Amino acid sequence: MGSGERGMPGLRGTDHIGFTVPDLDQAVDFFVNVIGCEPFYELGPFESDGDWMAEHLNVHPRTVMKRLKFLRCGHGTNFELFEYEAPDQNRSQPKNSDIGGHHLAFYVDDFESAVTYLKKHGVQFQGEPTVRTEGASAGQTWVYFLTPWGMQCELVSFPNGKGYERETDARLWHAADPSR
Repeated sequence: MGSGERGMPGLRGTDHIGFTVPDLDQAVDFFVNVIGCEPFYELGPFESDGDWMAEHLNVHPRTVMKRLKFLRCGHGTNFELFEYEAPDQNRSQPKNSDIGGHHLAFYVDDFESAVTYLKKHGVQFQGEPTVRTEGASAGQTWVYFLTPWGMQCELVSFPNGKGYERETDARLWHAADPSR
């Protein structure tokens, strides 16, 4: 990198997050009809008799990408949902503490209404909401919940900002104010 350069030239942000689900129809139903994402296009199946899958996707060469579907999620990033079949497939959902562990966090304006809505749809929560009153995350309320197949998600809200904002003019990207 030259003097003063930092990061990839032309970086604009995250285009999409791709993740694998055990049943694409179930996942699309959940993300569209419960969460509120907008469905777009679907592709597949893809497979190769050669090493294309291993070379390009770092998966077993005989992996079949059965289907994929793109969704748009509000004012945030797009989701690329995959349904794979592979001879060496691990069907266990990773924990946050596992390498590759992850969760999706959904920002909402009205936290209590969103919790009530998700409960009416039979969504399983992990514990009670956490309310941050001190530190960099002061003003934030969050709680984890599970998709029907056990993937961890988070509901989060901080309508009056976060504590760190008192210390700097720099801001993390925020779904309620994408211009940040």
